[in-house]
Amino acid sequence: MLKPEYLEKLELYMTSGDMQFEFDNGTEEKRFEILEFLEKLMDVAEIADEHATKLIFKGGMPG
Repeated sequence: MLKPEYLEKLELYMTSGDMQFEFDNGTEEKRFEILEFLEKLMDVAEIADEHATKLIFKGGMPG
């Protein structure tokens, strides 16, 4: 389930300007799709933050 390669591709897509280009030059439908994707990504990032906190502070870090 953990696929860091996908996150790296996503990071590159956003930092390279490709996402901005697609947004600027896309149809209204494509722009909406990008905004929906980013909204979902932010929701997932919030969940990831919650889980990281639980794993670190409630489960303890090995070591």
